[in-house]
Amino acid sequence: MNAYQVSMALKGALELEVFTHIDEGADTAEEIAKRSGATRKGIRVVCDFLCIHGHITKDAGRYKLPLNSKFFLSKRSPAYVGAAVNFLNHEWTVRNFADVRGAMLRGGATQLGSIAEGGISDESLWVEFARSMTGITGAIAGVAARAVQQSGAASIVLDISAGHGLFGIEVAKLNPAAQVAGCDSPAVLQVARENADRAGVGERYHLLPGSAFEVNFGSGYDLVLVPNFLHHFDFEKNVQLLQKVRGALVADGRIAIVEFIPNEDRVSPPAAAAFGLMMLCAVPDGDAYTYSELSAMLTDAGFRDAQLHDLPPTPERLVIARA
Repeated sequence: MNAYQVSMALKGALELEVFTHIDEGADTAEEIAKRSGATRKGIRVVCDFLCIHGHITKDAGRYKLPLNSKFFLSKRSPAYVGAAVNFLNHEWTVRNFADVRGAMLRGGATQLGSIAEGGISDESLWVEFARSMTGITGAIAGVAARAVQQSGAASIVLDISAGHGLFGIEVAKLNPAAQVAGCDSPAVLQVARENADRAGVGERYHLLPGSAFEVNFGSGYDLVLVPNFLHHFDFEKNVQLLQKVRGALVADGRIAIVEFIPNEDRVSPPAAAAFGLMMLCAVPDGDAYTYSELSAMLTDAGFRDAQLHDLPPTPERLVIARA
């Protein structure tokens, strides 16, 4: 019942760059406090608490980082994922879990409309997502792009709900001839544009602003990416979207779906299976869909030859099917 305290302690420590300060050699409460602008007492209490939970170590009054924290939580590391706290521990995200009972009774989120409360707009939330989740998602996007490439290079690519744009960007990096269109809201696509320019593929990355359910995709795509999107909606709405996607693909074109896909028992593997609770509490009708459910959606939308691929070492999976 106290697990939320660990989440909030991590959030506070990341916001004050405590892990980075320790990694840079500030190993006492006094030194960390001086660098972070916090009080010695505040640093001592939180660092000791994080030691208890294995995120920091302490010996003779000096703090150090275990390998996982050094690798993922210090800004000195190229694998830094600490920025994800800005979305995963965002007030809206946390508030979704305040009424799990209500979500159980309804079968979905009870306060989706509360995104706009307190000055939080839907678009600003997803801009925050796009900016803060790149560290975590970048590795997944790279693994997914390589897996898609194994079944053939893609030249004309559509990335639906592109967000940070990394899935399409990774495809473009693998194929210098690929042209990629990212579909999302205008403000979110500016993050994708920045990432594409940074990756050196900006001239081949095009913006398609608008809702995936409303915007005109056009046609002629040989690959459509649908990363981490279908879990927001129910079965019927997903079939509707997949039918639209199929209409935008060339004959024998591919769709590539990346999702947290639990096994049929819905309790394994842990990360994918646990994603079901996030969907129950965050959206009114979504779910963490099993492969059999995703395969049925694809079949109903007219796709064929669906295949499931693991994306080790990431917790997500890839489904590829043909039009």
